[in-house]
Amino acid sequence: MKVVVYAISKNEEKFVKRWVDSMKEADEIIVLDTGSSDKTVELLKKYKVKVYEEKIDPWRFDVARNHSLEKVPVDTDICVCTDLDEVFEPGWREILEKSLQGKDFTRVRYLYHWKLKENDIPCVSFYLDKIHKREGYIWKHPVHEVLTTNEKEKIIEVPITLKHYPDHKKSRSSYLPLLEMSVKEDPDDDRNLHYLGREYMYYQKWDPCIETLHKHLHCKKATWKDERAASMRFLARAYFAKGYPEETEFWYQKAIEEAPYLKEGYVELGSFYEIGSRYDLAYEVLKKAEKIKEKSKSYINEEFAWNDSFYDLLSLASFYTKHYQESVEYVKKAILLNPEETRYQKNLEYFLPYSK
Repeated sequence: MKVVVYAISKNEEKFVKRWVDSMKEADEIIVLDTGSSDKTVELLKKYKVKVYEEKIDPWRFDVARNHSLEKVPVDTDICVCTDLDEVFEPGWREILEKSLQGKDFTRVRYLYHWKLKENDIPCVSFYLDKIHKREGYIWKHPVHEVLTTNEKEKIIEVPITLKHYPDHKKSRSSYLPLLEMSVKEDPDDDRNLHYLGREYMYYQKWDPCIETLHKHLHCKKATWKDERAASMRFLARAYFAKGYPEETEFWYQKAIEEAPYLKEGYVELGSFYEIGSRYDLAYEVLKKAEKIKEKSKSYINEEFAWNDSFYDLLSLASFYTKHYQESVEYVKKAILLNPEETRYQKNLEYFLPYSK
């Protein structure tokens, strides 16, 4: 099989060597640079990457991706799209080939560690599918671009893992106007409406956030319960920020009803109850959250529901509802996950006398 990696780049010199070292298992690496002013292009050429340079004006991620895909040779069997801040675990090429050998496929799904702790332990993971056949695919949408095809897809899940090591200093200021453009171009696209509502939330633009998320929930195509539940949680956050506690509680409860298998809704509702000193309700809903042991395999899962913050909430709810032994057990779990948080140790010392 001929395997080709393709990517776009701009001012990513610090990622080049690590990325090339990971991608060099492919037969060829192709990069479309869209206007780097640092040494990205120079370094890519140094490491024998086939580099093309083109400025995309006006800027759109889908146009850039499509132009990079056009550079991939037509005899390529497997196209692998990654970004320069991503790294495959070693041996990915062999696993990919063995998994696909003799099988009819158009696209590949694999695990993506989107966020990792400093010790390389994944804390937010989901599945990606940016490995595909050469023909029949194009990228669509100005931002949060997706790979699309008009053909019937045959997707195979392969046990390879891609890790994300982002540059947190990079600006995402272009995302909001590009998302607005994306929704304007395709107002019935449920995914874009959700992303735009979320982006307004990030910018604390509460009114357009609420309006857009309501549009998402009323969109006929918005049938994926995970994403609908996330929009409901974001609505709750927006109403809370605007000072509407009844609407906040309503939308957190709706999120749980929509996707009762997702932990995030319970945890956010529990936190909301604790903020209002409604500890009986907080304890009840957080205990339900504790029963959910597996993260979803989508990008919807959020770190706060699975890290020390969750056990911190449970320890406080337990203490204020006089479940003193449980409060000790939960704060100890929070300490194990985050020993550097001094407040947890102080809470433990305070809780211990009550548990005896």
